Amino acid sequence: MSAMAMKMKFVFWLAAMFVGYSYLGYPAWLWLRSRWSPRPVRRGPVEPTVSAVMVVRNEEAVIVRKLENLLTLDYPQAKLDVVVVSDGSSDRTPALLAEYAGDSRVRTLLKPASQGKAAGLNDAIKLATGEVLLFTDARQQIESGALRFLIENFADPDVGAASGELMLGDAASGETGKGMGLYWRIEKKIRELESAAGSVAGATGAIYCARRKLLEASPLPGDTILDDVLLPMQIVRQGFRVIFDSRARAWDLPDLGDGREFSRKVRTLTGNYQLPQIAPWLLSSENAIRFEYVSHKLSRLAVPFALLALLIASIFLPQPFYRAALVAQLVFYALSLAALAGIKIGPLSRIADPARTFVVLNSAAVVAFINFVAGRKAVWVR
Repeated sequence: MSAMAMKMKFVFWLAAMFVGYSYLGYPAWLWLRSRWSPRPVRRGPVEPTVSAVMVVRNEEAVIVRKLENLLTLDYPQAKLDVVVVSDGSSDRTPALLAEYAGDSRVRTLLKPASQGKAAGLNDAIKLATGEVLLFTDARQQIESGALRFLIENFADPDVGAASGELMLGDAASGETGKGMGLYWRIEKKIRELESAAGSVAGATGAIYCARRKLLEASPLPGDTILDDVLLPMQIVRQGFRVIFDSRARAWDLPDLGDGREFSRKVRTLTGNYQLPQIAPWLLSSENAIRFEYVSHKLSRLAVPFALLALLIASIFLPQPFYRAALVAQLVFYALSLAALAGIKIGPLSRIADPARTFVVLNSAAVVAFINFVAGRKAVWVR
């Protein structure tokens, strides 16, 4: 065997093991850990004061519906208020918020110029008075009992934040299992396993709660992209747990349009590149879940490059096994292209849609890498 063939074999198996660990090995390790070292949350019927905080920009289409959703949650009305920061909205959002001026449960801050979501969250946290903050976004609808479920976790003094579950689909017809919905269901299972024996490396931005006292001392850097990762990780840094509670659910559309979904994913992955820069302690011993953070958030950034190495190595290896591996990869990518083109291919469409999602997500990771190298800032996608 030539030296080149040996190198290609090494590249093939190294890349295969890396991809396998990122998508299968790490979840398998979490599953084993949750069995040998479980850490159940000691839930109880507590009712602290809660402030729902939200930063919005040009959300005239959904802001009233969202406020009514928050104000009618199953929680004592005297213990629940809402803080909304309008980040330079240029539509009717400020006027619609002004209609709630007579409601003592709603406080608003109208910023004439946009300063970004992170700055808006810092302002909202300062304005909030609740012992616990409920973080949410304008578009998603929260189920009536979700807040109570999240709050029950704060009976455990070790819990600093509790994340709910984002459901992609319609509350009436149920969650979708296609494409991004399938990917999100896998992602939620990983969060569930992380929570079962420790802490989740981040939270669901559309629905999570945190103790206010744990957030006041460390405001977000102004250009933070992933506030729903950095804020929970700052809580972990202080020795508290961040847990995932699948009983607390919010609903969102499974498909916001290909362009918007891709931009949103690029922004998220660019944020994963940004975090170690603005919070280098995430990679130090100060981070009690450093292994989980690297395995969950950072390893996937390298997956597209491992996939490329796997494909190239397969091309240069003539043995039957590697030929078969090459054919399997080419078929997989062909199926993803067929799904992208909207071509129906019978029963194979059930495979083609997840293949498309996998390819799109890894393509977004490549664009995020280019953004990172070029120093481009990711735009806040509503």
